[in-house]
Formats: sequence, structure tokens, C-alpha cells
Amino acid sequence: MSDDNGLTGTRTRRALLTGAGAVGAAVVLAACGSDDEPAGSGADDTPTSAAPGSTAPSAGETGAAEAIVGTAEVPVGGGVIFASKGVVVTQPTAGVFKGFSPICTHQRCPVSNVDGGTINCTCHNSKFSIEDGSVKSGPATKPLPAKEIVVQGDQISLA
Repeated sequence: MSDDNGLTGTRTRRALLTGAGAVGAAVVLAACGSDDEPAGSGADDTPTSAAPGSTAPSAGETGAAEAIVGTAEVPVGGGVIFASKGVVVTQPTAGVFKGFSPICTHQRCPVSNVDGGTINCTCHNSKFSIEDGSVKSGPATKPLPAKEIVVQGDQISLA
């Protein structure tokens, strides 16, 4: 299977490895194109805010899940963490609600509490604004990603 200088086997192995590498790269790139997150849902997104009684579509119209919290349960100037639902809901000022990811952007620890106007990660003491998710103190350097929420009457749901 080799010519006089022994290159045929080398060329065949090289072609095989190149083809395998191309297939592997295609699989990795296809995995990056997940439909789990809507386009534009990255860390640079602006948090969603809605006032109680807003004209936002009802949960049935948006396909949103059931209500996760009542508006009265989210303290003004604070918030509530729903790790199982994948959201932190805050109320920076009366009647204004915001949603954020509950995962710290520093080393992916779950945030642990909302206190003093910040969403806090006690793994490494990063603090994020309850108003816009921006970093108030590090080591985190990226804001918490926004999560879309819908306020319908006195109930808050994920959008």
C-alpha cells in the first residue's frame, strides 16, 4: 500500500485525521446554535420592566409559564431569588420589576441573596445592581444577564 518512498500511508492517515477534525468541528459549531435562548438574550441585554396592571400580553398569549411570584412578595428596593425557575426578580422602585439570571458572571456560582440594593454572590463577593444587573463590586466584570418577565395584575411570570 505504499509507494517507493512510503508516503501513501502517511497521506491516507493525514486525510483521515483531517476529515475527522472537520466532522468534530461541525458537531461543536452545531451545538453552539442552541434554540434554548432567544436571539439577543446575552449579558448586554437591557432588563425587562413592567408595571403592575400593564398592557403586557397575558401568560396564555406569550406562552409564558405559570406565575412565579406575587408582586407583593418582592420588596421595594430588594428582590427574590428563584433558582429553580432560573430568575431573580427585583423591584428597584415601587411598581417597577426587573428580571435577571441567578448565576454570577464571575465563576458561575448561584447568587445567594438580595440585600442593600444589590444581588449578591457570596462565592467571591460580587455584587450586582437590582436596577440593571451592572457590577457594583467585583471580581465579576460582566453584568447579570436580563431575564424577561411579565407582570399581569399582581402576578409575575417569566416571559
